[in-house]
Amino acid sequence: MPIYKLTAFEANGEKILDESFEAENDNEAKKLGESLLKEKGALEKTHRCTSPAGKLLLFHR
Repeated sequence: MPIYKLTAFEANGEKILDESFEAENDNEAKKLGESLLKEKGALEKTHRCTSPAGKLLLFHR
């Protein structure tokens, strides 16, 4: 399965989340990424989720 990358940051640029996870496809990765962000309390923080090909799946500034 492809490995996706999820990162989240505080307003000052401090990285608060840096995780890799596997998903069947981009749609599943987007859902899993949102779930992880909610679980870690980082959904409203600056974040991004990228595919192995470098495609931006989630982004919030």
